[in-house]
Amino acid sequence: MADVNRGDRPLSPHLTIYRPQLTSITSIFTRITGNAMLLAALLIVWWFFAAATGPAYFAVANAVMTSWFVQLILILSLWAMWYHFCAGLRHLYWDSGRGLELDEAYRLGYAVIVGSFVLTILSLFLI
Repeated sequence: MADVNRGDRPLSPHLTIYRPQLTSITSIFTRITGNAMLLAALLIVWWFFAAATGPAYFAVANAVMTSWFVQLILILSLWAMWYHFCAGLRHLYWDSGRGLELDEAYRLGYAVIVGSFVLTILSLFLI
């Protein structure tokens, strides 16, 4: 039977009312970084495809890949890779049944954020 009293039911909390928590924000960023790494992967595959196609096409692709905008995308993708990696390690730790207390979950969230930046900077210096 159709629900005729739809307007009388309370609504669940909306984003304007609900205050995001660190665990929810880091979870959302894990999904975003996972999808954002696809852009870098497509750019790198395109660059390799251009190298296999010929020197003229590779020159165009290389000019695009060495532009400041694409370099910024690749650096952000490097951060996304490390963030996604650290968040995956945190989830593996959670899957073992540990680290689920609120204070430890927040420490792990901050560790993921700081660790991803530190690993990105180390990677940039080593490259």
